[in-house]
Amino acid sequence: MSHAQRVLVIGGTACGPKAAARIKRLNPETEVTLLESSETLSFGACGMPYYVEGLFDDIETLIETPVGVKRTAEFFERSKSVHVHTKTEAIRIDRENKEVTAKKVDTGEEIAFPYDKLVLATGARAVRPPIQGVNLENIWTMKVSQDAVTLSQAIDTQKAQRAVIVGAGLIGLEMAEALNRRGLEVTVVEMFDQILPQLLDKELAMLGAKHLQAKGVDLKLSTTVSAFSGNGKVQEVSLGSETIPADIVLVSAGVKQNDELAREAGLACHPRGGITINNFCQTSDPAIYAGGDCVLNEYLHPLLRSPLYIPLGSTANKHGRVIADNICGKATPFPGIKGTSICKVFDYTFARTGLSETSARQEGHDVETFLCTSPDRPHYYPGNAPLAIKLVSCRRSRRVLGAQVVGPGDAAKRIDVAASAIAFKATLDDLANIDLSYAPPFSPPLDPLTVAAYGLNNKLDGLARGIGPLEAKQWLDENPDILLLDVRTPQEREAMWLDDPRVKHLPLGQLKERVDELPRDRDILAFCKVSMRGYEAQRILQGLGFDRIWFIEGGLVGWPYQVSMKS
Repeated sequence: MSHAQRVLVIGGTACGPKAAARIKRLNPETEVTLLESSETLSFGACGMPYYVEGLFDDIETLIETPVGVKRTAEFFERSKSVHVHTKTEAIRIDRENKEVTAKKVDTGEEIAFPYDKLVLATGARAVRPPIQGVNLENIWTMKVSQDAVTLSQAIDTQKAQRAVIVGAGLIGLEMAEALNRRGLEVTVVEMFDQILPQLLDKELAMLGAKHLQAKGVDLKLSTTVSAFSGNGKVQEVSLGSETIPADIVLVSAGVKQNDELAREAGLACHPRGGITINNFCQTSDPAIYAGGDCVLNEYLHPLLRSPLYIPLGSTANKHGRVIADNICGKATPFPGIKGTSICKVFDYTFARTGLSETSARQEGHDVETFLCTSPDRPHYYPGNAPLAIKLVSCRRSRRVLGAQVVGPGDAAKRIDVAASAIAFKATLDDLANIDLSYAPPFSPPLDPLTVAAYGLNNKLDGLARGIGPLEAKQWLDENPDILLLDVRTPQEREAMWLDDPRVKHLPLGQLKERVDELPRDRDILAFCKVSMRGYEAQRILQGLGFDRIWFIEGGLVGWPYQVSMKS
């Protein structure tokens, strides 16, 4: 492009500022103008739950650089040479004349901004479902800075005691912790039958739900809100036949793409929302680019039939860089996303990359899965904590398709390694043989992710006859004659056990000499703490002629149902 061209950017949160700043770095002579309808630029919205929790005092921390400089319009003008107009809303695109009409929010004055290249980074807005009473006072969404500020102030000034959160997604659960730590009684209402329904398979979600409930969060799953009621301010939330009191309500029901400006300009958009872009972040008009939360993304590899909408700040910033490169003549494709997401709620981390088992099967893939529980560091190292890792692979090619990690251990390292493996089309053997770093402060000699890859390979080879906890529970419910074989030590059994009369305790070290105590005409499900010994029991009994023997993947650590523990 000619250095004299004009680039107009609409949207000042993540993708827009990234694109604007990089364009100026690549072509300093380019005239770059950015329009933002609010007063806030480069706002780190993902930090709002931590502000509400009280981890820092000033909401403007979320617009600061790492050294504490506020990203204001003056900052962008002086440091980036980008002309910024805040409180200026773009209302119309004239594609033929390459001109955007914008309106000053305070005065209503309309201004025309010409462009040679246009960047749409209009983001998304929080969804307010059409529920009776949803516009009462003290009902919040969590999208802009004032949402966090006014909610935090209300907790203090109104002495709020009870909070209801509608939606058990990422923001809903992060806010559940924040409000719990502020001393409120928290109830989370979710229409699906699990937490994090767009992120995790059910057995991993159930493990997380147990943790939230142990921390005092009341979960109402498979439940919908029928109405909010109160005298000006919300006081009650109706859940069909049940009504619960509430001093504050947070509606965390997702976001909707701000694609109206693009639609009105005749740009291609998806019927369900979101601007359609190609691999270079171009819209259907080659002079107009789009990125961030207002667009849809293709999956990294051609495994999904439909584009994905997973709004993340990380993706938005990558879009901004790709857009800048392409505008400046540096052909740079955006390869797509893998849906990698992570969040921390109380002591647990929840993470996923790639396809879940549910989404893979919905797309028609022939997959196999394995659930592995393992400590994130050696048992003797202080602070070691367990992780539950679920891998999903193609049964035929053994290519890694997805991974989920849940637990108090270090999940971030494992999910990022899995994301890299998926990006490079790794097989289970490739994943298992990655030369991961090892020292006791960081991991066991065999990393939990390596162990999970070995386990799934063993399962595909026919060596490991593992079944997941959901399937095991279904077997137990349908077949009263199943024998549960607990191969742990007596000391372990005294500390934690399954309260089921079908359990027979027979330590692994005594299995061969006491094998005659086991029936050969009944299905046997072996288990231990993490089911490594359960797997060994299965192999030993198979070698002794038992053909109705399986083990429960994940063991008691990964069992999402009731487990009795010594008080």
